[in-house]
Amino acid sequence: MIEKHDLHHELPEFEQAIHELKMNNAHFSRLFKEYHALDHEVRRIEQGVENTTDEYLNSNKKQRLHLKDQLLAMLMKSKNTG
Repeated sequence: MIEKHDLHHELPEFEQAIHELKMNNAHFSRLFKEYHALDHEVRRIEQGVENTTDEYLNSNKKQRLHLKDQLLAMLMKSKNTG
């Protein structure tokens, strides 16, 4: 079974903050959309719907993790200032 890595699944404790930042922070919203699209592509590759090289898949996983780290940092900052 393929694990879900969408932010609502990964960070349920930030659900309200995710919603607020998506609505009020253009940078967060752009990163969120990029993360979601990348996560969707990785899951399609892992499910065998799309074929690619291991290097491409691993590169996308690293990029997804980097985006998640950026989004989490923004969520933590908003939680501490909110």
